[in-house]
Amino acid sequence: MAAPRNVTATRDEEKGGEDDSPSAKKPKSERFPLNSWEFAVALSVFFVFSTGLFCIYLTMPSAAYTNLTIPRTLSDLRLLKEHLSTYATDHPAQFILGYCSTYIFMQTFMIPGTIFMSLLAGALFGVVRGILLVVFNATAGATSCFFLSKLIGRPLVSWMWPEKLRFFQAEIAKRRDKLLNYMLFLRITPTLPNLFINLASPIVDVPFHIFFLATVIGLIPASYITVRAGLALGDLKSVKDLYDFKTLAVLFLIGFVSICPTLLKRKRVYE
Repeated sequence: MAAPRNVTATRDEEKGGEDDSPSAKKPKSERFPLNSWEFAVALSVFFVFSTGLFCIYLTMPSAAYTNLTIPRTLSDLRLLKEHLSTYATDHPAQFILGYCSTYIFMQTFMIPGTIFMSLLAGALFGVVRGILLVVFNATAGATSCFFLSKLIGRPLVSWMWPEKLRFFQAEIAKRRDKLLNYMLFLRITPTLPNLFINLASPIVDVPFHIFFLATVIGLIPASYITVRAGLALGDLKSVKDLYDFKTLAVLFLIGFVSICPTLLKRKRVYE
């Protein structure tokens, strides 16, 4: 396999020692990284997804439209759960289609709030079906985001996270022979945000089959935690309570187990 391309070197040389955060002041030509063609592609994909989502919503009975919003707080989520529980029971196929479409849409276009959708799956469907739904939707959304980024994401990611992208590129280059283990570690633990992994993976030449397997398997532990918390939605005081010290320790332990083969091979090489 060809060595990963250096996607940030030229841009870094042009910027010199300036602050590379997204909020830093950019030259006029750097303020929006997408050219006209890339912006048109992004807008077209967004329009197609939005149209499909709107058509699905049109199939819902008029009574279900009341209070139908993307939840932003636990209070919003509790109201939405009470509102949709009857609809989900009476029209399970329609509800699941609408739920999956919304989740994938949010995941593809980096819209915050998928954690509330995962909690909702636990509250309405229980642990087993909830995990299946969340893992399926998170993987499908991550896959859509992966290919969208492969098409037009390079300038956007390089503009928003140049330092983080450089770090990720270097780590991927060092772990090519055990890349699945490393990607599993990243998916299981909160070392890097899933959003960044979805966008940056095609840019640093992570093969899709490795990205896909790591996503399907690596999202299961966090999905279990979130879906299970949805069963006791009324007792949950804050989203931050989902990932306390004990939970994070367990996730890092699982992640360490997944990356052990890489560490052991490196030790043998040094010996």
